[in-house]
Amino acid sequence: MFSLNVPLPPGVDRLAADLHPKLSGFDRVRERRTLVCKRFGVADVRDGERDGDEGGGREGSREPPPREEALDRLRERLRRPLAGVGPFEVAVTGIDVFDAPRSGSRPVVYLTVEGDGLDRLHRRLCAAFGAVAGIEGDDYVPHVTLARGGNPEPGVVADLVDAAFDPVRWRVHALDVWDPEFREVASSVEL
Repeated sequence: MFSLNVPLPPGVDRLAADLHPKLSGFDRVRERRTLVCKRFGVADVRDGERDGDEGGGREGSREPPPREEALDRLRERLRRPLAGVGPFEVAVTGIDVFDAPRSGSRPVVYLTVEGDGLDRLHRRLCAAFGAVAGIEGDDYVPHVTLARGGNPEPGVVADLVDAAFDPVRWRVHALDVWDPEFREVASSVEL
């Protein structure tokens, strides 16, 4: 339903633009890039606890509440796990590949992201909201997808993974709540 994303600096877009010519042969090359910190489902935006709905009139329903109501509830639920979290450093340090992604077409070529603060925040949010099996918690790999699927020429993926560039470092001062339905930032949360 929503995700909590780390805003990317212009340096990441410049790096992706520099790599764009090397991404031929992939089915989909990302023009809009994201760094997901945590994904949220319908249970995360209902009234009451994750397991049930207390007084919301949707008991047992898998239907999400209206968008604005869901966003308000998510912002409220984020207050406690984000309390005391200050700005933190992250860096794009390389390129790697998911040969067998959890879902969707393969291969997935991505920018690797490192940052202890991001890892700690992700674990904190998983403790509060639960982890999406196979892609969060212990399986979380912070990354920015560049391209996926298709049949790139032999050696293209290896050349990308071996590409050398200066790391892109930045300080994260806020997080964005991303709405995939409208493909836009629905809200920002300052750290």
